Amino acid sequence: MTIKLLAVGKTDHKALQALISIYEKRLSHYIKFELEVIPDVKNVKNLSEEQQKIREGELVLKKLGPMDSLILFDEKGKQYSSVEFATFLQKKMNSGIKRLVFLIGGPYGFSEAIYNTAEGKISLSPMTFSHQMVRLFITEQIYRAFTILKNEPYHHK
Repeated sequence: MTIKLLAVGKTDHKALQALISIYEKRLSHYIKFELEVIPDVKNVKNLSEEQQKIREGELVLKKLGPMDSLILFDEKGKQYSSVEFATFLQKKMNSGIKRLVFLIGGPYGFSEAIYNTAEGKISLSPMTFSHQMVRLFITEQIYRAFTILKNEPYHHK
């Protein structure tokens, strides 16, 4: 299985990108992991929030294959502990899917087309984080999940 993290909008913080890269490299020992950034929609000042979500959604849908399993990071999603998230990933791997795609949306969330395509939603916290920070948190949690599954000492209960 491949895990792909799709994120709308670029990360301009070099320190955050450096930290994300550390976890990307660590993940390569466990699974094929890809991080792809979808560029921000241009000329948003002329678009409503809904129009911006629709445009972002169209860009995201072009990146998905017909067999992909899409999971959204959404404030209304299910919250997991790190151990529960590891179990979630194990179940996805056991299900035989080829590619699990996690999506971090733009500033206004997701279009209806994206919600209709998704197989689930995960919430990291009731708090709001910047989309750039979320990339780091998710990448680290995926890495942590694999160390849990392998009984490695990274995670402490």
